[in-house]
Amino acid sequence: MTLKSLALTTALLAGAFGSVLATTPAHAQAKEQFFPLLVYRTGPYAPNGTPLANGKQDYIKLVNARDGGVNGVKLTYEECETGYATDKGVECYERLKGRPGVALFEPQTTGVTFALTDKVPADKMPLITPGYGLSISQDGQSFKWNFPLMGSYWTAADIIVQGLGKKEGGMDKLKGKKIALVYHDSPFGKEPIPLLQERAKMHGFELPLIPVTAPGIEQKSAWLQVRQQRPDYVILWGWGVMNSAALKEAVATGYPREKMYGVWWSGAEPDVKDVGQGAKGYNALTLHASGQQLKVMQDILQKVHDKGNGSGPRDEVGSVLYVRGMLMQMLAVEGVRRAQERFGKGKVMTGEQVRWGLENLALDAKRLEALGLADVMRPLATSCADHMGSAWARVQTWDGGKWNASSEFVQADEQIIKPLVKANADKYLSDKKMTRREAADCQS
Repeated sequence: MTLKSLALTTALLAGAFGSVLATTPAHAQAKEQFFPLLVYRTGPYAPNGTPLANGKQDYIKLVNARDGGVNGVKLTYEECETGYATDKGVECYERLKGRPGVALFEPQTTGVTFALTDKVPADKMPLITPGYGLSISQDGQSFKWNFPLMGSYWTAADIIVQGLGKKEGGMDKLKGKKIALVYHDSPFGKEPIPLLQERAKMHGFELPLIPVTAPGIEQKSAWLQVRQQRPDYVILWGWGVMNSAALKEAVATGYPREKMYGVWWSGAEPDVKDVGQGAKGYNALTLHASGQQLKVMQDILQKVHDKGNGSGPRDEVGSVLYVRGMLMQMLAVEGVRRAQERFGKGKVMTGEQVRWGLENLALDAKRLEALGLADVMRPLATSCADHMGSAWARVQTWDGGKWNASSEFVQADEQIIKPLVKANADKYLSDKKMTRREAADCQS
């Protein structure tokens, strides 16, 4: 062999070897399903955003440790800090949407959800917004890529009004009552207003609307209005520091905490711990059970925290927002798992495939039992028409030291909600010059 041919052979071998090396990371990535985690561990919402983020991370770690991923596909993630700011959330989306193995986003805020709703159809990227987001997006025939799983702000508002009616001895007893909405002055806080206005019209109660400027530390003017108007009940639609500030103002103004009812984002440990006994009697919705005694929490403690891999402090496991973050991530993972059942077990799913999986979720009692969630949440099933899958919540009450369930699970009245959803979804489609999905599209 001449020197020239030897050099050529060596170059060819080096090139081939280099190609193998170059494809190895890509091949490894092909067996990884990537989850972008939009979080806010900084800023005024950090005390609430941190346990949510930790619950999500720990569930991914649990599935990898306990199950070896989803049918052999490892789950990976990367956090992107938003500080609860919509513009930063959109930046995170744009930066991470092209990562190998990404197939869905959970925006984590209603503002980011609104901003991304127009973007995701072109990107073919589903959004899951468990318990938040755009209420009318439960209409899957109008919103192909949005999934407000477990409940919307309209179902939450409806369940609260039902609870107040029951407390008064019947919905007819709400006539002439005054029910004030103290709300975070943002898309999140404004979302329940159409449903509450509909209920007020039906039952004849007054609905004073009292906005609180974000982040909600200063509320004296809002509670001056409460003191002046003397409502029979206050519905608190807050998040982060706004909730504890509202409870402190209620104490200062002498408004009875037992007449206050919060949305499920106003009913966690960070909302009441600084108020302690002063918050005793305060009520808030919840979508699920909480506590370390739950089977899935025990699995996380044993297979993640006991191995030194926990994302936060051990005593945080089982807290209200930690459980909610865990459930959010569970729904994302189950969307991937369901997609694999149709498009290939052991394969990495695309956004289009996971969209189908999310639209065909079937978390019945048997499946929840297998996941260790039988005592955590109610069954959930989605369809082309229903991208929410469940419309149930219960009331919990703060006893000065912990949350206790104070009602059974109640279902939102779909006879009221569905016509409202359809009317508003039709308007949305008209404004955007869009049409409803054809029946054939529901099979895609």
